[in-house]
Amino acid sequence: MASKSVLNDAQQVGRAVTLINLGARLQVLESETNLSYERLLRLYKEVAGRSPSKGQLPFSTDWFLTWQPNIHASLFLNTYEYLSKASALDDIDAIMKAYKLYSEQISVCGVEPLLSITRAWRLVRFIDNNMLATTKCSKCGGHFVTEPYENARHFECGLCAPPARAGKSALAGGILLH
Repeated sequence: MASKSVLNDAQQVGRAVTLINLGARLQVLESETNLSYERLLRLYKEVAGRSPSKGQLPFSTDWFLTWQPNIHASLFLNTYEYLSKASALDDIDAIMKAYKLYSEQISVCGVEPLLSITRAWRLVRFIDNNMLATTKCSKCGGHFVTEPYENARHFECGLCAPPARAGKSALAGGILLH
């Protein structure tokens, strides 16, 4: 019987606390730590000061393909993929760091983040399972979240070819395109 490691336990609790502070749902904590459900529930209530949200996690890939969410998801994913390649971080640690960087960059632009840590985590799972992919824009060369079999030769991202009503209202979360 292997003895419990106090250091490993502290690392798991630290990871869970960071995820809770980032707004992760309980299902993400269960998946990414080896702490028991009961312990995670107590930890969540202690850290967040409330019970965790109930219900299923978002599962549709469609959300990531709509105009504004796609830009946010693509920004996060490019950051995550860079961190994954350039460092020896565990997958979830790279997700957390990429999400923090995404949040910081979005707030500097004066825009509210559309992507939650739970959606960011789910996006990485969709990419890993080939349910979503990235495609290079034929105009700007940026890499954007797309359907797995997008035709790369003619693909134009939502920044190069925004929808007709995009950016019309800053109050509605639009961005000003010059």
